[in-house]
Amino acid sequence: MTYSLDLRKKVLQFLEKGNSTKEAAVKEAAVVFGISTRTIWHWMRRGKEESLAPKSRRTGGYKIDEEQLRKYIAEHPDAYLREIAEVFKTTLYAIFYACKRLKITLKKNDFLQGEGRSKKRAIPQSDKRDSIRESGICG
Repeated sequence: MTYSLDLRKKVLQFLEKGNSTKEAAVKEAAVVFGISTRTIWHWMRRGKEESLAPKSRRTGGYKIDEEQLRKYIAEHPDAYLREIAEVFKTTLYAIFYACKRLKITLKKNDFLQGEGRSKKRAIPQSDKRDSIRESGICG
């Protein structure tokens, strides 16, 4: 969680006004503001060296062009992730996460969902009794 710059300044001002030792003041500030002592020590160190403002996260560009990926998947809906990865010269995992980020789901067809799967052969009741008798389970 990122704390506001205003709160950070208030905590450090509270510490400057305190008449007790540093450790006791930090513990008191932690209780008053509901922040861990480790965070306060970190802010004190950062206040001396650099700005107290929260650091912005750097987001890098993505290796895969989103529009090209959408276009390729539209043209090749049956392509496997590994095939798409070869075309884009990247890893299978990069393609998987790019599809996830773009909310593109894997192809779901009836064959894979069970319609085309071989069903278990139902054994008629008379065959079941015969096979149990032959196995010696039933006296």
